[in-house]
Amino acid sequence: MKKITLKKSPLTLITSDESRFRIQYRDELNESQYEAAAHLEGPALVVAGAGTGKTRTLTYRVARLIEQGIRPESILLLTFTRKASREMLRRASLLLDERTERVSGGTFHSFANMILRQYAGEIGYSSSFTILDQGDSEDVINILRTRAGLATKKKRFPKKQTLQRMYSASVNTLTPLDLVIAKDFPQFSEQIDEIEQLAQAYVGYKRQNNVMDYDDLLVNLVTLLEKHEGIRTKLSDRYRHIMVDEYQDTNRLQARIVRQLAATHSNVMVVGDDSQSIYSFRGANFRNIMDFPKDFDGARVIKLEENYRSTQPILDFTNEIIRMAAEKYSKTLFTRKESGMTPALIAMEGENTQSRFIAQHILELREEGVPLKEIAVLFRAGYHSFDLEIELARSNIPYVKFGGLKLMETAHIKDLLAYLRIVENPKDIVSWTRVLLLCDGVGPVTAERVTNEIVAGLNPLHERADDRIRQLARGEEIPAMLAMLREIAGRGVAPGDKVERLLRYYTPVLKARYDDHPKRMKDLEMFQTIAERYSQLAIMLTDMALEPPNESVEDLLPEGHEDEYVTLSTIHSAKGLEWNSVFVMYLVDGRFPVSAAAEDMESMEEERRLFYVACTRAKQRLYLTYPTNIYDRATGTILSKPSRFLDGVEEQLLEGFVVEQED
Repeated sequence: MKKITLKKSPLTLITSDESRFRIQYRDELNESQYEAAAHLEGPALVVAGAGTGKTRTLTYRVARLIEQGIRPESILLLTFTRKASREMLRRASLLLDERTERVSGGTFHSFANMILRQYAGEIGYSSSFTILDQGDSEDVINILRTRAGLATKKKRFPKKQTLQRMYSASVNTLTPLDLVIAKDFPQFSEQIDEIEQLAQAYVGYKRQNNVMDYDDLLVNLVTLLEKHEGIRTKLSDRYRHIMVDEYQDTNRLQARIVRQLAATHSNVMVVGDDSQSIYSFRGANFRNIMDFPKDFDGARVIKLEENYRSTQPILDFTNEIIRMAAEKYSKTLFTRKESGMTPALIAMEGENTQSRFIAQHILELREEGVPLKEIAVLFRAGYHSFDLEIELARSNIPYVKFGGLKLMETAHIKDLLAYLRIVENPKDIVSWTRVLLLCDGVGPVTAERVTNEIVAGLNPLHERADDRIRQLARGEEIPAMLAMLREIAGRGVAPGDKVERLLRYYTPVLKARYDDHPKRMKDLEMFQTIAERYSQLAIMLTDMALEPPNESVEDLLPEGHEDEYVTLSTIHSAKGLEWNSVFVMYLVDGRFPVSAAAEDMESMEEERRLFYVACTRAKQRLYLTYPTNIYDRATGTILSKPSRFLDGVEEQLLEGFVVEQED
């Protein structure tokens, strides 16, 4: 008798009969958004102009794929922040149902971490590898730099931060290290051999100690996919529908990951805006989005051009700015908000006049009913706002400036993480070095003696190691520290309880080391609150490395904790945000674009895109300000000409003003 096997997961009928769908997609989306959401098979590039509903389109596509019968587990949504992924899937669940919770979503790095935990053995790692954040990476490099005697050479050798930037740039752009140094760090060209030897030592150290840095997650995933056909095929069959958000911000490694994941199919939809590609300094590759139709034959290109953010006069101006770009996907943004203020170009004598004008006009806007939270001042570089900050304080206008130290970059939080990483991985030499140096009476030589023993096999978390540690280090605080570590290393202790016990030990250390400890205590309280959300320490530490909380409490709140404040921000930090009224300041040629960009066509084009991003943040009012007669110390010249990006812009698109002093 013949047998019939009943499959565990019955196939779902794929249908495009919209009468059977819960959501009326044609009613909810405009024509272009609907075209993207309804796309089922084959590659597609969605060129989403600023403010055109990119997130909405992706959200509806997730819902529609599920309604068409696609298994949620076979959908992979890759984004640049976990917050973006969570928000899209949350919205999709509100549209549809709990099936969206089974969609795989996250950042490239979190996805890489998940896959590498499963297959680490295939590339010579244990699945319990530790992830180094940028500061940890720099500390490892510094240890190796010191061991090699490079820190004491008579000739200046790059500092740990510079070396980390060199190595990261080489990895993310797939550029040989010597070429990175020649282009971006020519002052160190004579030391290329030593820098490369140190890079090799760094790679060896990470393998020996079962740690990966942020870049390794991508590198090792590429290695896994490209060298192990069986794993590549298995993952490609698992994720049959791949979506990538902000594709213009991907680097070459991420583009390779996408291509490998689509090895057995071509169901890849990437969404992005070539006109907002502004992160080359992080390794983002403008060519990824421009070459997508070449990388995926037959790719369908869908353009989202209806803008829901800005008025038509603002869009007319920004369309003209980007029209002059050398290479682009041609698009013309339009809106139903046809009337509105024409963008203003305002010239004034000197930097302080610019600051006084902006402060005065902010107060006028507030009197007209625009809340301070709906006003932003954007600039090319952080130092451009220094004079304005003084003027805002003088005018009693509260503000928040974006770009300060992040919570996970502060020294006191890094101290806490070092203790916790030791509990998770007792061979974490970088963390041991940090916590030993926090003990009075322990210096670098003593710390190295102890860490050398740890490398040789000593585990200080075992009580039988006490005698040996007392021989190596005589610091009075070490026994108390080890007792605390052993206590919180217990398997049944939740992360929140571990941190609570750790803080009892660490608070006296904090008070002894930092004069501003009351402010830092607020950060420790926030850290404990975060820890209480987790059930496993390993997951918490991974999240801290992959997607750390953004700001320190001190950086988040303006002085006095006012409910209302103006936003000051670099343009890079403002991408993705919007305000009713936007000032783009210091728009003088030589400051924006920066003088150095004139030497390179690609850099100048990115400066243009940066200007476009700044202007498209405005919903109702856009003010472009530039001071004249600015002395540029670097070139020894006087800067007075407005940005070259305004050359050729017709008067009906940009209204000119000159600020005069009141008698």
